[in-house]
Amino acid sequence: MQGTDPKEIRMNKLIAINSIADIPEEYRETPIGMLLEYQNLDRPLDPCEKAKLLVGMCMDNRKHLRIPDNFAYIIRSGGANLRYSEFKVSFAIAVGQVRHIALLAHNHCGMVNIMSRKNEFINGLIEIAGWEKERAEEHFTHFSPMFEIDSETDFVVSEAKRLRVRYPKVTIAPLYYRVEDNKLYFVGED
Repeated sequence: MQGTDPKEIRMNKLIAINSIADIPEEYRETPIGMLLEYQNLDRPLDPCEKAKLLVGMCMDNRKHLRIPDNFAYIIRSGGANLRYSEFKVSFAIAVGQVRHIALLAHNHCGMVNIMSRKNEFINGLIEIAGWEKERAEEHFTHFSPMFEIDSETDFVVSEAKRLRVRYPKVTIAPLYYRVEDNKLYFVGED
């Protein structure tokens, strides 16, 4: 993981996927393993008629997944926070019949320490959206605590654990997307 900032790793270890053998055994030959093969190992894009996976990932525009059409439902939300998208998660499981969820955190996430961007956020709403300052401040104050995360890796692990309790029969994997190399890494859980 050359070039990985130690701050990215924090308490959870990133596991590089450079071969099929690097994919943890419990995820091999599953839709999560296939996602890793498509993204990191250039697996040919198999035709898919039905979604096999739900991917929860950040709304960040720098991330792009190399997957076949129809392979996955994708929910994009700041920080890959699915708390406010649970009905959509439930729909993908109940109606779409997916049994695997990949949660993708990424480095340089704008939801980390969002409080430091308060003025930029408020001024952007005033200048670009035409909001009044008081309304923009209230908006930030109300919603920022719901979406701010401390660490990308810590958050994706905690979100995976939370969803495993909610959906105990669904396999959920915390992954990490490095913007610099467009690769996915497993986040080792302590």
